[in-house]
Amino acid sequence: QVQLVESWGGLVQAGGSLRLSCAVSGSIFRINIMDWYRHAPGKQREFAATINNRGTTTYADSGKGRFTTSRDNALNTMYMQMNDLKPEDTAVYYCNADIATRRYQPSRDYWGQGTQVTVSS
Repeated sequence: QVQLVESWGGLVQAGGSLRLSCAVSGSIFRINIMDWYRHAPGKQREFAATINNRGTTTYADSGKGRFTTSRDNALNTMYMQMNDLKPEDTAVYYCNADIATRRYQPSRDYWGQGTQVTVSS
C-alpha cells in the first residue's frame, strides 16, 4: 500500500519559517512528478509547487521567492522550505505524487492526508 505522509506543519508568527516534508512509503517502482497543493478555508484547493525527477521546480506566484521545494529520491521524500510566511499562507498543505507501483504498469496520483500550516498576524 502506497502511503504519503506530510509532516512538520504547525503554528508560526508572520515572517517565520517552516519546513514541510512528504515521505512516500510502500510498494514503489518509480516516483515521477511530486507536487504540493494547499487548501485554505473558504477557498478552492490551489497549486503551490512541483518538482520533477531532475529537480526542476515550478512555483505558484503566491510562493515564488519564499518557498523552495526539493526532493531526496533515495529517501522517497519531498520537502518544502517556506520562509517569510504570511497569514494568507494558512492552509492545509497536501503532498501529491505520480507513482508507478510496478514495472510496465501505468502510474497514478497518490495523495497524503495533509499537514496544517497556520500563520498568525
